[in-house]
Amino acid sequence: MKIQGKMFIWLSVFVLAMAIVYGVWSKEPAGTTALFLAFGLCIMIGYYLAFTARRVDAGAQDNDQAEVSDDAGELGFFSPHSWQPLSLGVGGALAFLGVVFGWWLLYFSLPIIFVGLFGWVFEYYRGENRTQ
Repeated sequence: MKIQGKMFIWLSVFVLAMAIVYGVWSKEPAGTTALFLAFGLCIMIGYYLAFTARRVDAGAQDNDQAEVSDDAGELGFFSPHSWQPLSLGVGGALAFLGVVFGWWLLYFSLPIIFVGLFGWVFEYYRGENRTQ
């Protein structure tokens, strides 16, 4: 994690320099603001990774002599299947179509979004995946 933290911190320095140069040369507020926000995001991620690297054991990516197989193993738990992202996608598409065609489409999209969100949050509390 040390390497990733350093990479994001150096990336944030580069983005900050580019934001300053872009702001001075272009005098365009939207792009300058976006670059300063990108700097903020990079520095937050870099700080988090550097802070976390001090609290966890060194991984294989922190060892210069490590092999690819040293980092093998379980990476975490991932859901094998879920229909909830489909309902959230359909509800989100309807909601954005509501911006184009009329806000009345939100009456149809919000229940679909809420059902999908509720199902996604509670999918391991009911049904066949209850014990996982």
